Amino acid sequence: MVATSTKKPSPSILIILMGSLGDVVRGLCLVSHIKNHLPESSVTWLVEPKWAELVGFHPQIDKMIVFNRSSSVPAVWNLYKDLAQERFDITLDLQRHFKSGFFSLLSRAKKRIGFNRRNAKEFNWFFNNEQIDYVSDELPKLRHYLKFTEYLGLSEPASLEFGFSSLDLKAVAPSIVAEISDPFIAVVMGSSWESKDWFPEQYCRLVKDILSSGKRQVVLLGDRSKVTPAATLFEEIGSSGLINLVGKTSLLELVAVLKSAAVGVGPDSGPGHLAAAVGTPYVSLFGPTSPRRVAPYGSEHLVVQSGVSCAPCYKKRCPGLDRLCMRLVSVEAVEEKLSQALAMCGTRETEKKWNLVTF
Repeated sequence: MVATSTKKPSPSILIILMGSLGDVVRGLCLVSHIKNHLPESSVTWLVEPKWAELVGFHPQIDKMIVFNRSSSVPAVWNLYKDLAQERFDITLDLQRHFKSGFFSLLSRAKKRIGFNRRNAKEFNWFFNNEQIDYVSDELPKLRHYLKFTEYLGLSEPASLEFGFSSLDLKAVAPSIVAEISDPFIAVVMGSSWESKDWFPEQYCRLVKDILSSGKRQVVLLGDRSKVTPAATLFEEIGSSGLINLVGKTSLLELVAVLKSAAVGVGPDSGPGHLAAAVGTPYVSLFGPTSPRRVAPYGSEHLVVQSGVSCAPCYKKRCPGLDRLCMRLVSVEAVEEKLSQALAMCGTRETEKKWNLVTF
């Protein structure tokens, strides 16, 4: 179903998306799409503090409201007061949980659009007065988000823009530029789920093989939870071609490094979607999750998956199989996809925009 009464030329729109890094990154493309069709519209984004730097960088987001969940009840009261100062015409609830639905209700928008009841969770549907059509969970998440703009009557975008076109590593992190020489491969050391993580010996073999060619540096990336394994790997390899930035970059610096990389490689994780947003090919290693649903945009063909019968299980901790789905992702298979990804580098558009036909 597509709405027929949303043609106000300058609607005030609230986007609610506070979840994982990957989800927030995917959702950013809706902003440019909306602004291209409704240039007089005002877009506000409700986000949590850990992703505020990312959302705040988008040049077409007019206002950002930050929900500080760590302060619990006072945070909800402060959010209520913040939302009460606004007059939203449309709220797009992209998170489909109880919390986002409740916040959608607090927005008091006339049109509170959420996921179809069959796709929603935790009674989220109860708070929204309009719903997009039901879709199968096989539909890529990014496509699912675009159903919201389709519902608003916007035509399908020819290409997507995530708001990072002006981001430059030299401006954001000149000290990092001094360490890195082109071309380099970004290796992401793990994810927020233990079950998605590749094993240290596999990372070690991959990095050694890349460095042995003498053609490219390797830059290790990841959050603070991966500092110890990254340091161990760095010490074991001991090569001047290996640069360890794990736990040392801000969110924007991470995006800038990924934008400068020739290729990225790592598990299904937020950095993989950041790479996709800046047009960098990303070889993604899949185990407990489904690549049909969440493979990085534009790099769906660069997925490596072992194909064990228990996957995808969507469990954050492996239920007793010692992450067999990730253990069976071979270094050789990853290197084969890396070769394909590197071949893409010569044909990428300098603007790094991907056409939707890649789906």
